[in-house]
Amino acid sequence: MARTASLRTHPPALTPIEPQTFAREADRERLSEVAIKAFLNLAKAWGLSNAESAGLLGVSASSLDRIKRGYRPELSQDQLTRVSALVGVYKGLHLLFADGTADEWIRRANRGAVFDRLTPIEAMIEGGIPRMLEVRRYVDAVRGGL
Repeated sequence: MARTASLRTHPPALTPIEPQTFAREADRERLSEVAIKAFLNLAKAWGLSNAESAGLLGVSASSLDRIKRGYRPELSQDQLTRVSALVGVYKGLHLLFADGTADEWIRRANRGAVFDRLTPIEAMIEGGIPRMLEVRRYVDAVRGGL
């Protein structure tokens, strides 16, 4: 007996999923709280001062103090990009180094072209998002991720 077309099964149609972006308010609203938590944990692990933390996150010192006390604002696209880059650096360093060096590395002066003899923290504060992304790519490249 021949199979008929009506007996064939087809997989269900997939609903396209829109990519997550930091540009959409819904994504920023959904991601802000977890990004703040990750940033505060990272700042603690790296032993960042308030000034360093505020500089890296792109907020004033008083805004950072409010965030540390529990205020959870919706982060901007730029702030989420900063946190994403910093978490990538943190993760890459912990994949590269199995000891305390992972958290100490960001305080060591570096002769690499990305750093201009500054510590990675100083370079990222001075250079903002573009430098943060460069540092992330640098760490990924050193560990063989690129």
